[in-house]
Amino acid sequence: MIGKELNDAINVQIGAEFGASLQYVAVATHFDGEGLKKLAALFYKQAEEEREHAMKFIKYIVDTGGEVRIPAVAAPKATFASAEEAVKLSLDWELEVTGQINKLYDIARAKNDYAGQNFLNWFVEEQVEEVNSMDNLLKVVRRVGEKNIVMMEAYLAHGD
Repeated sequence: MIGKELNDAINVQIGAEFGASLQYVAVATHFDGEGLKKLAALFYKQAEEEREHAMKFIKYIVDTGGEVRIPAVAAPKATFASAEEAVKLSLDWELEVTGQINKLYDIARAKNDYAGQNFLNWFVEEQVEEVNSMDNLLKVVRRVGEKNIVMMEAYLAHGD
């Protein structure tokens, strides 16, 4: 049921989602090493969400009779000069993923793949949330500044 073009593009996306998961683990371990446990927990949670996204794509390919091919994933950036750098990288990653999801949707639409469009709608909505969340986090990190980054722990402990 899934067309070859969408199948191939989703396989690439599976790699991107696993890559995002690894990048978030790297960001989390950076914050963990700095004693910023709430920031670390936030990024460990994000890492798990990205892994779940990859698994959703895998399941969709299997359910639609396609062929799953999980690509190699590059090693994530593991060192950061500041919290702002780590969070900015995360926002940039989410913006990139948004573009990738939009391209998948374009393929499904061009092929009149209504099941594919329906499946991808969830990811389109998810990316709005993900970009907004990272953008807001970056704004707060910038406001508190590196010298006061420990204030982020209290901010995250109380929710937004």
